Amino acid sequence: MIETNVSRQNQTFLQVIQSYYQLTKPRIIPLLLITTAGSMWIAAQGQVDPLLLLVTLTGGTLAAASAQTINCIYDRDIDYDMERTRHRPIPSGKIQPRDALIFAIALAVMSFTLLAVFANLLAASLAFSGIIFYVLVYTHWLKRHSTQNIVIGGAAGAIPALVGWAAVTGTLSWAAWLIFAIVFLWTPPHFWALALMIRDDYAKVGIPMLPVVEGDMATVKQIWYYTLVTVGTTILLVYPLHASGFVYAAIALSLGGLFVHKSWRLLHSPEDRTVARELFLYSISYMMLLCLGMVIDSLPITHNLMTMIITQLHFIS
Repeated sequence: MIETNVSRQNQTFLQVIQSYYQLTKPRIIPLLLITTAGSMWIAAQGQVDPLLLLVTLTGGTLAAASAQTINCIYDRDIDYDMERTRHRPIPSGKIQPRDALIFAIALAVMSFTLLAVFANLLAASLAFSGIIFYVLVYTHWLKRHSTQNIVIGGAAGAIPALVGWAAVTGTLSWAAWLIFAIVFLWTPPHFWALALMIRDDYAKVGIPMLPVVEGDMATVKQIWYYTLVTVGTTILLVYPLHASGFVYAAIALSLGGLFVHKSWRLLHSPEDRTVARELFLYSISYMMLLCLGMVIDSLPITHNLMTMIITQLHFIS
């Protein structure tokens, strides 16, 4: 306790700000914002209001930061026991749990207010539901009690796609739910690849991640199955929903082919942590580039260019 107090007292103002920033797990947030933006561009058919985009991404950032902060509060016991998380602000004594909770509540209130006032109530409610789901369903219920923690908990990470669509249209269409499904299905292979790399840490604190409970082989099989389903689901945006076009389809198939290839390699080398790391890192690029493909395909200039090409081909034939 003495060391904890000294740790807090010796912090400069800048260090305190940095500690609160670290509470939000900032490396996770950009990927959530990219899925939000991709959904918004499709919903707006490539013509997103810049102010609405800024408001929605800011509101999403605040909501994600709130959820991650509460996660840090709840997991402070296991964070202290795990080598890679021991130096986080709460287990290291830099921030008190009570202060972190006040911070999280303030972030959630700002997120809801910003989205409700400048976007719409549906977007605000979805963002808030993401906080609740992540905290109660994933962090409190699933993470410490089920090997399906990542599968079901992945819904929290997919909600930003719904927030983006709702911010633009005020409703949720089949296309919005399909983007939600893509992110939802992508989460298990993404996170289980990481879990393979740090399996011993999870085993040490009794977290029933799939590699800990079922072993490497069972995990890589699940990664393989989910990868195939994820890649197949991405094409449904083109047909039958017609929410995206040829450019997106080409990007999705190219990215998906490499995703499948890396999962196949891991399937045949389940204990190779280097291959698992490659898959984990690629899965991040995969989702980012897939969403970028959604944006590019939705732009009016892309539609005009494709129309011109098709017209020329038709003229030649």
